[in-house]
Amino acid sequence: MTAAAPRDLAGQLLGPGYLRLMPAAMQRALAVPPDALEGFAASWERLETDRFMADGGRYRRRRHANFLALPGAAPRRGLHRPHFQASAHNSLNGGVDRWFAPVEDGVGGGAAVAALLAFGATALPAGAGWFIELHQFRIEAEAGQPGYPTPEGVHHDGVDFVLISMIGRTNLTGGETLVTGNDGAGLARFTLDGLLDTAFLDDARTMHGVTPIEPTDPGRPSRRDVLVITWKRLGA
Repeated sequence: MTAAAPRDLAGQLLGPGYLRLMPAAMQRALAVPPDALEGFAASWERLETDRFMADGGRYRRRRHANFLALPGAAPRRGLHRPHFQASAHNSLNGGVDRWFAPVEDGVGGGAAVAALLAFGATALPAGAGWFIELHQFRIEAEAGQPGYPTPEGVHHDGVDFVLISMIGRTNLTGGETLVTGNDGAGLARFTLDGLLDTAFLDDARTMHGVTPIEPTDPGRPSRRDVLVITWKRLGA
């Protein structure tokens, strides 16, 4: 797979249905001041435990927000609400309303999120409205206790487009991103590594998953921090 430059996302998605966008190019494209980007990344230290893991795990921390983008208008944050996925898309945790801690106001209304939402919108078909969800994830692992970024396996999210952006990897082995076609045939394997190393996916045409993580040094904390943004067309 060739790493894409952050331009003409819609055109580049037409062929393979997925793109990888490298950290330096993404940071230039977003043009977020370094101090704002640093503060954005630091907010992952304040995520709360995900208590909806049907496997009983406590290896995931997260926050959640939603936005509404009407045709021709910038996204506006909505009232806090649960996250819901059908069981067909999430066989482990689907089928129930999951209330996660809200994304902090300063993060959801900050320069980094605004730039990422505007950037992702360049891939969206014109003239549509969008329901957008933003998820901050931290996956943790300890010696003998792996962390599972996608415990449901390779999957669709049940939306139209998905952006997955690396925030940071600390003392971990694994965490490889897998992209497949709808028939399960492999399209790509890569490891997001570096601030804003990003994958952008057409969710109707591809599935994705991430391999488990474990600490490289068993005596130190191990974690994988990512941002996930999804876009679902209103009325679909």
